[in-house]
Amino acid sequence: MNSLRNKVQLIGNLGNDPEMIILENGNKLAKFSIATNESYKNANGEKVTDTQWHNIVAWGKTAEIVENYLVKGKEVAIEGKLISRSYETKEGEKRYITEIKCNELLMLGK
Repeated sequence: MNSLRNKVQLIGNLGNDPEMIILENGNKLAKFSIATNESYKNANGEKVTDTQWHNIVAWGKTAEIVENYLVKGKEVAIEGKLISRSYETKEGEKRYITEIKCNELLMLGK
């Protein structure tokens, strides 16, 4: 059950082409966002679509797969864990971000 404590599974579409970063030690990092959509009918019976955006990071071999096969609009299934961190801007302002560290990736659609 420990593997269920911090586990995220999402199916969505890439909102942009992945950003690739190669670190000094040669490790690859892929950053991209995916959109998930949920549809429901409101009180007036009108269809409403709620879109949520998720920041994804992938390392190593997974990052290489992202680099070679994923492009904006591609539908993917992601499995990973939530990671929250903070950083400081050039102006000295502290910012917080929550990302999903991708452990597994499945390409869907055509």
